[in-house]
Amino acid sequence: MNYLRKPRLLVAIAAGLGTLLLTATVHGLPLGDDNTPASTNVAIRVDQVGYVRGEAKRAYVMGPSAALAGARFEVVDAKNKVVTAGQLGADIGRWNTKYPSVRTADLSALDTPGTYRIVLTGTAAGRSPAFRIAGARELMTPLVQDNVRFLQAQRDGADVLPGDLAHGPSHLADKDATVYADPNYNKEGTELLDKRLTPTGDRADVSGGWFDAGDFLKFTGTTSYSVAELLLAQRDLPDMKELSAEASHGLAWMDKMWDEDSKTLYAQVGIGAGNEAVRTDHDVWRLPEADDRLDVSPGDPDYTIKHRPVFRANNPGKPITPSLAGRVAAVFALAAQRAADTDPKAARTWLDKAAAVYDLADTNPNPDALFTAFPKAFYPEDSWQDDLEFAGAELALAARKLGDNRKGKWADDAARWAGAYLRSDVQGTLGVADVSALAHADLATVLDGTRRKGIGAAELNKDLRRQLEDGVARAKQDPFGAGAVYDDFDAVPHTFGLVATARLYAKATGDTRYAAFAGRQRGWALGANPWGTTFMIGAGEVYPHCPEHQLANLRGSLDGKGAILRGAVVNGPNAASKLDELNSFPTMKKCTAAPPTGAWTDFDGKGARYLDDVGAWQTVEPALDFTTTALLAFALTARSDADADANTDGE
Repeated sequence: MNYLRKPRLLVAIAAGLGTLLLTATVHGLPLGDDNTPASTNVAIRVDQVGYVRGEAKRAYVMGPSAALAGARFEVVDAKNKVVTAGQLGADIGRWNTKYPSVRTADLSALDTPGTYRIVLTGTAAGRSPAFRIAGARELMTPLVQDNVRFLQAQRDGADVLPGDLAHGPSHLADKDATVYADPNYNKEGTELLDKRLTPTGDRADVSGGWFDAGDFLKFTGTTSYSVAELLLAQRDLPDMKELSAEASHGLAWMDKMWDEDSKTLYAQVGIGAGNEAVRTDHDVWRLPEADDRLDVSPGDPDYTIKHRPVFRANNPGKPITPSLAGRVAAVFALAAQRAADTDPKAARTWLDKAAAVYDLADTNPNPDALFTAFPKAFYPEDSWQDDLEFAGAELALAARKLGDNRKGKWADDAARWAGAYLRSDVQGTLGVADVSALAHADLATVLDGTRRKGIGAAELNKDLRRQLEDGVARAKQDPFGAGAVYDDFDAVPHTFGLVATARLYAKATGDTRYAAFAGRQRGWALGANPWGTTFMIGAGEVYPHCPEHQLANLRGSLDGKGAILRGAVVNGPNAASKLDELNSFPTMKKCTAAPPTGAWTDFDGKGARYLDDVGAWQTVEPALDFTTTALLAFALTARSDADADANTDGE
C-alpha cells in the first residue's frame, strides 16, 4: 500500500569501508588491492549478513552479457583459500541498460561455518562483500538485538537509556497533554483546514513510548503493531531480556493510550500536518529534548510543538474504529498470555483491558470513515476484519491460559472475522496495514484441529499460501527474485513480512516448501539486491549511511567515523518519480558518510530508485513497523534451528 510516510532519517557506515566499499559498489565491484576498481561493469550481490547452514544459498552477478557468458566463480575463505568453485548459472533476466544480464551463483553446497567472499574468474573479474555461513540462531540473534537497540534509541519521555545516540528526557509535557477534537484536513491530507485546534476539555498522560520514525510523533496504530510483534517474537526468544524490556516499555505506553475510566482510546500524540497558525512536528529539524525548552504560550504557532495535541480514536464510551480496537485488544491479550504463568493477577487485568477495548470495536464501520492516524493519509488502511480476527484469536489464547470461560466466544468471533476477511476484496500481506498472517497463525492454534463458523486450519493455511504465492509469482518475474513491490513505499518491510509469513506457515503446518523463498527474500533485504546494500543500519559491509532521522543526523555519524542508528530498518527502494523532491531544513546537517547522490544511479532500474541521503525520507527513513517486522522475521528464523534440533532429536 502507498502510505504518506512522514519525514525520517537513518545513519550508518559500511564496516570495512576501506576495502569493499560503496566506492566499489558505485562501480559495481569491490576495490582491488591497489585501491582501484577490478572492473567497472560487473557487480556481485550477496546476503551480507550470511546464509543459514542447510538452506538454499544464492548470490547474483550482474553485468554485460558477453562478460558473464564465460565467467566462473570461486569462493574463498578468510585466508583467501579457495573452498569451492563453479560456473555461473544461465542468464535469468535484464536489470537495466548498464547491467543487461543477471546470473546466479549457487552456493548451496557451501555449509561449513566461516566467513567467505566470491571471486569471479574467466571473462569477468570482481570480489564480493564478505558473508558468513552459520546456524540460524548465530546469524539472527544479533540482528534482533540490534533491532532492539533501535527501539531503545526511539524512546520518548523520561525513561530514556544511555547509548551511542542517547538523547535527554523528551516531551515531558506529554504527561499532562490536552485532548483535542478530530482535526479536519484537505483530501490529500497535506493541509490542516482548521484555523485552530479545538480542545475537548480533557487531559491525558501520554508520556513515554517510542518515536514513530525519523520524526517524533507517536501513533497507537504503529506502536500496537510493533508491540504485538515484539510479544510474538518473545515466544521464540524467551530468554532475551532486552527484548522483553522493550516490549514492556511499549506496552506501558499502550496502557496510557487507553483511558479505562472514560472508555476512550487515544490514537495519536503530536501533529504532523498543519498550517500557518498551527506549526507541527514536521516543520522543524531538532533534537527531541529541544521541544521542552521552547518558550511558548497558547496561540503561538509553535505551541503544539511543545504542548503536543492528543487525538482520540473514539468519543468516550462510543465505538472505536475497528483497526485500532482490534490491534490494541490483541496487544493487551498478548500481554495477558505473557504474564499468565508468572503473575496471573496481572494477566487477568490485561485480559479485562483487552476485552473492554474489543467490546467497543465498531463492527459495522463506514468504509470512508476508517482511520488509524490524523490525517488518515499518513497510514491509510482498508482492511479491518484481520485486526478483529487477531484480537479474537489472542483473547481466546489468553482465556485458555487463564481458564476464562469466554474462550469459546472469542474463538467463534475470531473465526467469524477470519471468514469475513477471506471474503473481502482487501486482502494483503503482512505489514502495518494487514495483520492477517499473524491472526491466521494463532487462530489455527486456537482451533486445534476443530472448525468454527465454517473456518478451520485448511482455510487459514490456504490464505497464508495465497500471500506467499503472490510473492513467489512476483519473484519469478524479477531477476533478483524480489517477492515484494520495490517501486512503491514499504518494499523492505513487505519483504520481511514475506519471510515472517513463510516461517509462520512452516511452523503451523510443517510444510517447508517456502523455506528457500524465505531465505532469498531475507537475502534481498540484506544485500542480494541490485543496489548491493543491506537496508538495515549496521548489517553487513554496505548499509544506509545517511538516514532521514533527526537524532541520527544531529547526534550521530556524518562522516563514517561515529555512532550509528544501529538496527534501524529503512524503506528501501521506491518509485523513481517519488524522489523528485527531498526534505531540507536549515538545521539539517550535511552527511558525507554516504557516496554522492548520483552514486546509486547505475543500479536503479525497472522504475525503482534508491538514494542514501539525509533528505530522502522516501528510501532511507527508518520506522518502528519496518524494524519490528524484520525483528519478527529474524526471531522466527532463529527459531528454525530449535525446530531442526527437535526434529533431529525425534528421529
